[in-house]
Amino acid sequence: MKRRTFIRKNGQVALLAPLVPVSFPSLFSSRDAPEVKPAWLRKMIANNDASLERVQRRYVADPDSPHFREVLDGYGMPSPHAATSFLKTGICALISPESTYHADSGLVERLGHAAEFLLSLQHEDGTIDLLSTNFHSTPDTGFIVKWLAPVWRLLDNSSVPEKDAITIPLKQFLLQAGEALKVGGIHTPNHRWVVCSALAELYKIEKDPGYRNRAERWLSEGIDMDADGQYEEKSSYIYSSLSNRVLISTARGFDKPELYSNVRRNLDMNFYYLHPNGEIVTEASGRQDNSIIGTLENYYYPYRYMALKDENGQYAAACRLIETTAFEKTTGFLYYFLEDKELWKALPGPKPLPTSYSKVFRNSNLARVRRGDYDASILMGSPVFFTFHKPSLALQGIRFASAFFGKGQFVSESLKEENGTYILSSYLQGPYYQPFPADKIPGDGDWSGMPRSERPQSEVQELNSRVTIRETEQGFSIEISIAGTDRVPVALELVFRPGGTFVGTVPHEELEDTYYLKEGTGKYSHAGSAIHFGPGLHQHRWVQLRGALPKQDAPTVFLTGFTPFHHTIQIT
Repeated sequence: MKRRTFIRKNGQVALLAPLVPVSFPSLFSSRDAPEVKPAWLRKMIANNDASLERVQRRYVADPDSPHFREVLDGYGMPSPHAATSFLKTGICALISPESTYHADSGLVERLGHAAEFLLSLQHEDGTIDLLSTNFHSTPDTGFIVKWLAPVWRLLDNSSVPEKDAITIPLKQFLLQAGEALKVGGIHTPNHRWVVCSALAELYKIEKDPGYRNRAERWLSEGIDMDADGQYEEKSSYIYSSLSNRVLISTARGFDKPELYSNVRRNLDMNFYYLHPNGEIVTEASGRQDNSIIGTLENYYYPYRYMALKDENGQYAAACRLIETTAFEKTTGFLYYFLEDKELWKALPGPKPLPTSYSKVFRNSNLARVRRGDYDASILMGSPVFFTFHKPSLALQGIRFASAFFGKGQFVSESLKEENGTYILSSYLQGPYYQPFPADKIPGDGDWSGMPRSERPQSEVQELNSRVTIRETEQGFSIEISIAGTDRVPVALELVFRPGGTFVGTVPHEELEDTYYLKEGTGKYSHAGSAIHFGPGLHQHRWVQLRGALPKQDAPTVFLTGFTPFHHTIQIT
């Protein structure tokens, strides 16, 4: 691809004219769109004020500082993302009569300087840098545009005095960024839709056909959604929710209602990814949110928008679950709700979300089972092959490893479901190697010149591992069988979320937060919930096997033995 060029004439561009019970309490009282902001939105504005208190501390007001009138990130570096956070949060406060910062002249001045600072960080080609990894980055420019274009419109349509100090440099930044978005490349699947969304937001400011044409080019590739309703990256906490938001933005900005079907499919799938406490399953993610603790705040806008659009009671129930469990975390999406009064309407009556099911998501290598106040995930292709959640605590994962040639960490190669029984398995070999073929010996003694791939093998050792998981009356039975080579040490780990208390376990002699279950049943309890596990097994004290993954920074219980290993553990 040719190098992008975007030349500013005299440093300027022309600025064109302007699971949830239905008894969850609703935050709404009327089905009509009110002129007065509803209580939930006023609360969001108050939360935004609190965020602004923190964010604006990164603005440097000291005239003696080399960073005077800049905005620094958490590492003390001048950053376009830090400036964007200040601008987005500050403008939402400025234009809201309910905010303590409404039309605040001091804030206007600081935001004006932040806009000028952001403009100064923009490259000649219209892009910005993500200092942690991406430079001259079109997708990261797209992220910033999709945040700042809506707040620019909010401010431009407001009566805030002296707003031109912000709107003029910010519009210059946006239009220059638009030139980059027309031609720039991407890294990941979701970047395409982020760029489309940014172009759609710019199209609301200036009807440049280049914005639509570029978006059409990306959209022609087709949306990366599998048969389960999940996006390519399977990032249930971060990027799936992002894709939903930006596809809605693109659908609205370019009048493409067909994109809503993808959003609906993902929102529907999420009903089966919910833990009893409102958290979302993340263990199947292919991105940085894998196995983190994630709640649903990032889905609030998509669920609310589609609940009102479709009169969908289950989407409404998901909104109320978020309001109950994660509303404080929705503040960063305030600009959506300030710009669109249709979102102020009361939600439709809620319909129950599924709370009893078993479902296999083949494309995500994941099976989900929920029975009321507990649920489990069964995973293929992951060292953590089983998780178990109750409302106030979690068995974050079960793993096991054997000391088999330094490669015995169990990662299943298959997931089979047979009449409600789930089977995971793997096969390993440990060969030895014979002398290098005589006619191929290079003669210089160079070991690398005699690769193992060309040496005959002998004394090949084998290890077959199989996990069989069945539902029981109040939980699960997990049968682990490891056979092939005998006398191989095995360590089975049960990794719990911190905060609970053990009964029935024995502390490890040296390692912190490490326990044995030597016999009988153990219990882990917290805030009225308890997980029972056992029976125990203790045939040796070696828990950090060679080739095994390091122990996680969490309370961990070990069961130990040797091959042939056959043990069944009950989880309730």
